[in-house]
Amino acid sequence: MNAIGGAFLGGASGRLLPASVPLRFFGTAAACHVLAWLALALAPGDWLQFAGGLGWPLAGLHLLTLGVFGMTALGAAAQLLPVATRQAPVGERALAAIWWFYSGGLALLALGMGLARPSWLLAGGSAVGAALAAWSLLVARHLLGARGMPGVLMHAWGALASLLVLLASALLLIAGWQGWPAPARAELLPLHLLFAPFGFMGLLVLGLSYILVPMFTLAHPTPSERLQLASGGLVMAGLLLGAAAVLMPDLALLRGAAWAAGSTGVLLHLVLMRRSITQGMRKSLGRSFVLLHLGWGALLLTLVLGGVLWAGVDDARLRAGFALALLAWLLSTVLGFMQRILPFLAALHAAAGRRRGPTASSLTHEPSLRVHFACHAAAFGLLALAVLLQAPLLARLAAVVGLAGAGAFAAFHVHLLRRLRAARN
Repeated sequence: MNAIGGAFLGGASGRLLPASVPLRFFGTAAACHVLAWLALALAPGDWLQFAGGLGWPLAGLHLLTLGVFGMTALGAAAQLLPVATRQAPVGERALAAIWWFYSGGLALLALGMGLARPSWLLAGGSAVGAALAAWSLLVARHLLGARGMPGVLMHAWGALASLLVLLASALLLIAGWQGWPAPARAELLPLHLLFAPFGFMGLLVLGLSYILVPMFTLAHPTPSERLQLASGGLVMAGLLLGAAAVLMPDLALLRGAAWAAGSTGVLLHLVLMRRSITQGMRKSLGRSFVLLHLGWGALLLTLVLGGVLWAGVDDARLRAGFALALLAWLLSTVLGFMQRILPFLAALHAAAGRRRGPTASSLTHEPSLRVHFACHAAAFGLLALAVLLQAPLLARLAAVVGLAGAGAFAAFHVHLLRRLRAARN
């Protein structure tokens, strides 16, 4: 790590949570990655035609969103924000308790969805909601004491606000499954689908990218704070206008304004990412950045397909393509970052109290990551073909290939834990 990275990471070892805290979140995310593909591989019937309702396709989807994306976000934000804002981490014991509540609740929620048990859904959803609420309080407490990095902080506050809408809509949807009085599903579901991927996860990914991409590319200077704020502000304006469009569906102008604001904010973010990469001193960025580029390409496709859908074109393949592009964006981006964060974090912990610790590259396992990359790309390629041809067998094959890739990624995580244990002993 050169002087630029050293300046960013100066004193980082003093702002680390115990390794067991973030690694349990990342490890559970890797396990949920396996279970999500497994649920799709074993789901009965043609899940390409899935249009809502309880069942294993819905369980697989939430193992990805809450399991992989949510679990990674909880662990990454808890560890990266203290390092970035140069504060001591807070809530070590609380984070461990949150992990227990969140993991147990997620297991019950997924089983409730897969086995169509509304009472399990209620218990699991309540536990997940309580864990996310407690986590948001910890992060808010940290953000209130933070200084500097206004662009990252604004994205984090926006993600927390989106999380409130996400939780409220999710709990009301669950109430509807119990037969309790609740607003119409047709009103709640669009809000849930807007604020979960684009609000909570989207803003967190965009904000943390302003830390991670310059750090791993050794870029200097970091992306302009003014442009970070402009990008985040446009994305948040898009979310607010989108919510207004959901509540007032007759006003087509609102949908157009939401799409234009959100898309402009995303394009500005991608320009800043491109600038960081081209200005970075590290030119050989490896497979993890190929995944990031795949994710950014899928994000652009999401904007295009979302714009066509919001323009009033209603087509089943188009809707499925939009959902697939959305998942490809988030999954490729999250896994690309995890391939870099995990060895880097493990190397910091392994070096604690020593003059010289192992390098991040010595803790990784390239063969596993190579298999994962090939399977990940093949699985999404097959899924795209399955959507285009409406071929359920191809979708099933894609899930099996995705499962093999997820297994390889889990093997990478296990290998890293073994190397870390050996290095500390």
